[in-house]
This record gives sequence, C-alpha cells and structure tokens, in this order.
Amino acid sequence: MSAITGIYHFSQEHISTEHGQRLMQGLQKYPSDDVRTWYEQNVFLGCHSQWITPESVGERNPYYDSARRLVVAADAIIDNRDELFQLLHVEASRQKSMTDSELILLTYSKWGEDAPKYLIGDFAFMIWDERNQLLFGARDFSGSRTLYYHCNKERFAFCTVIQPLLSLSQVDRSINEHWIAEYLANPGVIECVDDTSTVFRDIQQLPPSHSISITSERVTVSRYCKITQQEERLKLKSDKEYEEAFLDVFQQSIQSRLRTHRQVGAFLSGGLDSGTIVSLAAKELNRKNSKLHTYSYIPVEDYIDWTPKSEVADERPYIHSTVNHVGNITDNYLDFKGKSALTEVDDWLEMLEMPYKIFENSYWINGIYEKAQKQGVGVLLSGARGNNTISWGPALSHYASLLKEMKWIRLFREMEMYSANNGVKKTRFMKAVAQKAYPFMSRRNGQQDAYHFPTLIHPDLAERTDVYRKLQAYDIYSNGFTSPSNIFETRKKHFEQTFVWNLNGTCGTKSSLRYSVWNRDPTNDLRVIKFCLSVPENQTVKDGMDRALIRRSMKGLLPDQVRLNQRIRGIQGADGIQRMVPAWDSFIQELQQLVEDPQISSYINIPIVKEAIAKFQGTSRPSNPFDADYSILMRSLIMYRFLQKNA
Repeated sequence: MSAITGIYHFSQEHISTEHGQRLMQGLQKYPSDDVRTWYEQNVFLGCHSQWITPESVGERNPYYDSARRLVVAADAIIDNRDELFQLLHVEASRQKSMTDSELILLTYSKWGEDAPKYLIGDFAFMIWDERNQLLFGARDFSGSRTLYYHCNKERFAFCTVIQPLLSLSQVDRSINEHWIAEYLANPGVIECVDDTSTVFRDIQQLPPSHSISITSERVTVSRYCKITQQEERLKLKSDKEYEEAFLDVFQQSIQSRLRTHRQVGAFLSGGLDSGTIVSLAAKELNRKNSKLHTYSYIPVEDYIDWTPKSEVADERPYIHSTVNHVGNITDNYLDFKGKSALTEVDDWLEMLEMPYKIFENSYWINGIYEKAQKQGVGVLLSGARGNNTISWGPALSHYASLLKEMKWIRLFREMEMYSANNGVKKTRFMKAVAQKAYPFMSRRNGQQDAYHFPTLIHPDLAERTDVYRKLQAYDIYSNGFTSPSNIFETRKKHFEQTFVWNLNGTCGTKSSLRYSVWNRDPTNDLRVIKFCLSVPENQTVKDGMDRALIRRSMKGLLPDQVRLNQRIRGIQGADGIQRMVPAWDSFIQELQQLVEDPQISSYINIPIVKEAIAKFQGTSRPSNPFDADYSILMRSLIMYRFLQKNA
C-alpha cells in the first residue's frame, strides 16, 4: 500500500537529511495519504503511504516498536491475518485495528529471518533490528511488490521504484547491456531471466521468494520459498469433495482480497477465470451491501474483425451473460477510443522505468486503472495466474499422456466426449493427440513448423554478452520455442523459476502507485497454488472437458454459456493495428529515423528492422496485432525511446 525507501550506512557515519530528502522527493509524483520518515544515526527509513485497507487508515509507516527495538517500513497487504493472530497469540481486542506493518513486525519478532515463510499476501518490507544491528527485508513469493536497491562499500539504499535511487550521489546511471541483450534476444514476453538485475547497471532488485540481510560486514540474499509439484496428490472420496475443497480454498482467497475501505473492482472478460472471480466476489460483497465494479475492454466501434471462428474480439455476449447471471455488479465497457500501443509508449516507459514487451495490452490496462481510480476503487481483482492454477487442465497434453501410458479404455472414452463437446472429428483429434505424444513423428514427416522469430539483437552484442548460452540454460531459444514439449514440465518450471513472476509484479506495483489502486490476484494466492498443484490430473481433465475442476465447481454460479465454453476463445487487443492507422505514417517515419541513429545501432539488428519497415510501408499493414514483424518494430521503437531518455 506504499512506496518504501531507506538508507543504511555500513559504518556509523551519520546519514545526511539531504540523502533521505532526495529519496522521498522521488516519490512525490505518486498520490499519497501520508508521508513519514524515521531516522537513526546511520539508518533512514521512509514511506509514501496509500491507505487501501481499513486498518491502514491513519497508520504510522515506518512503524517503531520501542519495546522490541524494531522498526519496519512495509509495502504490504497480508492475507492470512487470522492464522497469524492465532500463531502470535494476538489479543482479540487488538486484531481488528492492527495494521499489516505491525503484523509483519510481530512475525519477525517471533521467527526472525524465517518470518517471510509465515506470510501470505503481497508484500515488500524492510526491518531495522536495533539489537542485532541488522537490516532485514523480503519480497513475497511471486514478487507482487517490487524492491530495488543500490549497494556499494559505504551504504545500502533501497526503494520500491528505481528513479529515487538514481538521484543519490555515486550512483551510476549507465545502462546494463546484459539486461538489454536478454530483452532483445528473448522472443517471448519475459524481459530478463536474471531476476536480480535491472536495466540500470548500478541498480539491482530483490527477486521474488527471496529475503535480504544487511549488516556492517555483509549483504546476504536467500531464497525462502520454492513451490514444487506436490509429491503426494490430494486424495478425496468423490468428485463432489474435490469441488467443495476447491471452492473452500478459492473463496478464502477471494475474501482475503476484498479488504478495503474503498470500492472493489475487477477485470472481466468473457472467460472462465475472470468470471469465476467476479461471481464469488460479487456474492461475498452482496453480504456487505456493496457492489462489485467490473471493467471490460471492448474493440473500437468500427472494428473490422480479422479473427478466425474459434476466436472472438468482442466478448460482450459472454460478459453480459456473466453479469446478468451473477448480479450485484456495476459493469463498465471501455473501448479507449483514440488510444493505441503507440500513444502509451512514453507513459509506460515513465511508469515502468524500463523497456517492456506487453505493448498490445498497454492502452487498455492503463485505461482500466484510470477508470477504476475515478470510481473510487481501492482493490482491482484480476486472474493473471489462473491458467496455471484454478483453470489448469490441458486436455490435449493429458490425452497424450494416456496414449503413452496405453490407457486405451479411458483415452477413447475421453476422446469420444471431448469430440462431442467441441465438434471436432475423432480422427482429426486422434492425430493431434498422437503428434503431441510423439512429436518426433511430425519432425520426421516434415510437419514441424519451421518458423523462426526474427533475430532482433545485434550479433556483436549477442556474442559480447554470450546471451544465447544464458537463455538456453533456462530453455529459451531464439526461434521462439522452449524445449520442454511436455506442458506439465513447463508448468513445473513456471513455479520454480522466479524470473517469470517479475513482469506482473513490476506492472502491478507501479500501476498501483500511479493510480492508488491495488491489483489483487486470488489465483496467485499461495494457498490456492499449493491446493491446485496437489489435485490429480483426472480431476482437471474429465468427461471430455479441459479445465474440468473449475467448470464443475462453478455449476450454478456461472452461466453455462461461459462455464462450458470450450470452442471460442476471447482475444483482447485484436483491434490493436486498427487503432494505429491514424498514426501509421508517423510510426514508420520514426522507425526510419531509428535505423539511422548510431545510438541504437550497436544494440539492434538493423537489417531485420529495415526488412520489417519495408514490409509495412504505405498502406501495407498487418491486420493481426500479434504479427511477429510488427512486434519487432514496436519493441525496437520502445527500446529506442528508452535509450533516448536514459542513455
């Protein structure tokens, strides 16, 4: 709920008020409800507070406990408060008013550096332990809140955002070319697999799932949480018990994330994940005589549809179905007329403080936050982690496993039902399952897609940084494909490799600071994740349904048009190119300037960019905003503008 910052001098040298003021001045651009600082001779802590939860209103942050000689600066919403109250023996009279900052401090007082293991929620915090002369901090398991730092021989300085740290003396603003190399070489949406680095050479970040301990002698970064597939699967007596168990844990997650003294909002598409969140949240808010505000992106009015029959750009029929079925919803449909990926570039570079890749979604994400802020929303629910948690259940991969395990009876029964549910011929579907089970057969028959994502990185930069070897260590390859053909292995890596979490945390933290609206994702709750990883596969793919557990569990709570839909997939941002048309000529002109600029030519593979420009000059534009050559041009332009501002 706050931007936190601080300085620790390794010697006993006094911290000048000027340095503390510089850090706090760098946070002034964000809306705040309170600003506080705390000084000791060689320690400074500061907080730029936004009051989101009822307990946070009027809180002291940083908070000093004189009895324990501990002080905490926290950017946090803790979700397992009731559990912690019991473990910490907090009196009932104190529980309702206790802030999350105090709760974090009490947790540290009891368990020391193991404290983060007991916390569930979105958090980044730093604690000064006077008795032990130790500065200790942590970032939640998925990095929902950011925490950057600069460290040299004299001091350790930290902040929720980067720019205040760059204002300090002796901090070099030089660009980190290894970060740039990873951004350019990786064809996917991940900017960098090095989860400790940033785009600035002198600024590092604490990775998700890690804590940090700083004394006068050393700085130690440790991983405190590692999520793995459960060895022992959950064993319940019936399908009904699995459904009830799922709803119990997910409703708990939803309830935890409704804690705000403001309005509650939610992203709502026509899909299963957001519909489930909205259904359960609206039901819970109804008990409190409060309505849920939903925000749905829709294409511009004159949108020309290019999508195949299996995809839909305008999801309003499905959204309306959910809204009408669930009730207690104030729904908003937003087309963001006049906005495009190009109009948002400078704004996003300022907000994120680094180059980014999710430009296709930039205009509608910003627009929804802005609308929610105007409507007094404090918490904005989303379901970004849902595909790997609540709606996990890839039918094709599951059936491929059955084929390899020669479980013929079950396989053919499932395929009969799946074909009926989806209108797919059994022979065609069987061929797809066989190719999934034995991909070498497709390669041998010359059926493997030979497409390669264009190489955006300059060959000299790639060689100098040895970036491809580093990416391959994480199963990322320059052609856009990852090596694990087994989607179950991909899911496993998703939870084990912390760098995949950084993108959502960076976007969520910095959007929340700008708009004073917190993105809260119940599909990312640690309790939900552990439950979903323990569920047997035959519960997630069943009776010809993918994502079977959530579909069965939401019977009666979601309309069947949404709950049972396996044929149509919503595509957000499908009108992205059409939005670009008024500025297309200026877009191409700026790219033509880019390829002549020596500042960027040492980073980017200019011939590749020139080829893409030639392809789209004049009226020759792609209809698909996810076209690889268009992505190359947008990523190049984003990098170009970033370097112009910072190099």
